[in-house]
Amino acid sequence: MTSATITERSGRASPTPRPGARRPGTDHGAWFLVLPALIPILVLSVGPLLYGIALSLTDAQSGRTRATRWTGTLNFQDLLHDTLFWESFRIGLLWAGGVTVPQFVLALGLALLLNQNLRLRWAARALAIVPWAMPEVVVGIMWRLVYHPDAGVLNETLRDLGLGDGRDWLSGLATALPAVIVVGIWSGLPQTTVVLLAGLQNTPQELHEAAALDGAGAWRRFRTVTWPALRPVALAVTALQLIWNFNSFALVYVLTSGGPGGRTRLPMLFAYEEAFRYGQFGYAAAMGCVMVAVISVMLSLYLVGRLRGGAPR
Repeated sequence: MTSATITERSGRASPTPRPGARRPGTDHGAWFLVLPALIPILVLSVGPLLYGIALSLTDAQSGRTRATRWTGTLNFQDLLHDTLFWESFRIGLLWAGGVTVPQFVLALGLALLLNQNLRLRWAARALAIVPWAMPEVVVGIMWRLVYHPDAGVLNETLRDLGLGDGRDWLSGLATALPAVIVVGIWSGLPQTTVVLLAGLQNTPQELHEAAALDGAGAWRRFRTVTWPALRPVALAVTALQLIWNFNSFALVYVLTSGGPGGRTRLPMLFAYEEAFRYGQFGYAAAMGCVMVAVISVMLSLYLVGRLRGGAPR
């Protein structure tokens, strides 16, 4: 019996699967492949996040014999009136913006320079990423020696140039935050430079040559050719660096520990002190939840910007 006869007797044609249609049972194999990457995320990220949210709704404190009570949103209500926390939040925004913006401008200039056909360009590129290879603790210790009021390289240089006797940069109320911002810029400059350099190398050279033949100068070529091609990369690296800098802890902790007088106390440092110096785990968890919410807003703005930028016009 032929297939045509079977079709005529059944009264309808056998369904033909669409191209790319999902077959039954294929989801199980996909989940099996995703699990090795999904389990660490659930255990190390989602789990602690949920635990932190639950902890923020209690009065958990240090001490084995102290009972933990459910307090609801009391910690968040206290946090709304905590001027010290909001001052640290303001300092965190100043720190994040003060590091990210100059860092991007300097990294863009350095990436444009390293993208040129210069002699020993490979050596310059290798030296440019040296700060990136150094741990933040090592960077902090090194810059503490640079800023040392008596034997630091900076003050010795100022004395040799006749520009004064130097000062205690990390202990001065007016100089502590700018001094720490300089270290943050230096520390994160290589990462931004490498990303922007990769974006520049993906720009077709033919476009630059065509613009040069049309009589476009260096600034016009950058504005009409380089920047449009580099803008998605610039947006991504700026958003990620802004979030990373806002969450900074180790570098500022080694340099100043939040001093002097709280002038460099970032939100992460404030939460750390509340949890591990004063034992207020529930209150510190509430601070962490607020910071997670702020970071989520930053990520949402970044994603919206990417979606709008990638939408067809």
